[in-house]
Amino acid sequence: MEIQRSGSLVGSPSSMESLEKQLSCPICLDMFTKPVVILPCQHNLCRSCASDLYDSRNPYRFSGGVFRCPTCRFEVVLDRHGVHGLQRNLLVENIIDIYKQQQEGGGSGGRTPETPLKPKNAQELMCQEHEDEKLNIYCVTCQVPTCSMCKVFGQHKDCEVSPLASVYQAQKGELSNAIDALVASNGRLQALLNQMEAASTAVQENSQRAKQRLAERFDALYAALEERKSTLLERIGKEQDDKVAALRDLARRYGDRLQAGSELTDTAVRTLEQSGVAEFLQASKGLIEQTKDAAKSSLAEERPEPGFEKMDHFTLSTEHIGSLLAKMDFGVEDDDEEFEDAEEEEEE
Repeated sequence: MEIQRSGSLVGSPSSMESLEKQLSCPICLDMFTKPVVILPCQHNLCRSCASDLYDSRNPYRFSGGVFRCPTCRFEVVLDRHGVHGLQRNLLVENIIDIYKQQQEGGGSGGRTPETPLKPKNAQELMCQEHEDEKLNIYCVTCQVPTCSMCKVFGQHKDCEVSPLASVYQAQKGELSNAIDALVASNGRLQALLNQMEAASTAVQENSQRAKQRLAERFDALYAALEERKSTLLERIGKEQDDKVAALRDLARRYGDRLQAGSELTDTAVRTLEQSGVAEFLQASKGLIEQTKDAAKSSLAEERPEPGFEKMDHFTLSTEHIGSLLAKMDFGVEDDDEEFEDAEEEEEE
């Protein structure tokens, strides 16, 4: 395939037919419908076809999932975002645009690659002040779509304007980047949530081991130590409850943030797939900043201090007995001098 600077495709009918086959989806057998996703095996699918294939293999729509590439049978493993986590193949999409321009324009008379195409089924919105004028330019100063009459005679005559299609492409790309950043942020939040759950489990397991060690030592002592044993077990339980409660509170906050980020991701993806140019620009105005802010907010999340889940300080020494038993406590190591003084008091 050769692409001239003018954007026309040069080749015989047979080569054009071969090109069309290369640009056909192996599932629907039609030319790829944008957006086009690229699989890890480098084969391409319409995202809608990939979604249908994913749903057929994952009817209960669990987080993540797998399906096989219909071309090479490579097993594709998806993360929690499903097919929306796959990368778009912008090169194939651009080639399809140029090919369709060639077919519709009948050669060099079609649009050039520099002229952005309107989305399929795009609805032309009309200016509210000039009912016969379409919204065909974008006011950069006011950040709203407008018409040529508003620029020449209306309220935007002193404003800076830009072609609507170019602003559409720029903001669509910006929103795509913001969505990617938010997806990465959601992944970090999910990792933090998993860490909190693991730390909570570790605290409970370590606490249980500390209780068991303490019980084994006290079981070797006389019944007079039972009251003291209960007191020390109570201290372990209180610290366990405090730590688990703190970790669960952090996990709850991370979960809320993750849910909000996922909902914002879904909203942004639906906005990204809107066909109307002006509708998209109106909806994406605040959405871009929201996704950026949400992506940045996860970087400064509170975390427990290193070793927070450890319970090693609940270690008891039982080498010295007698009158020192009443002073027994966690982390207290009785030296030889104290033990000798206790023996002398007993002898007197």
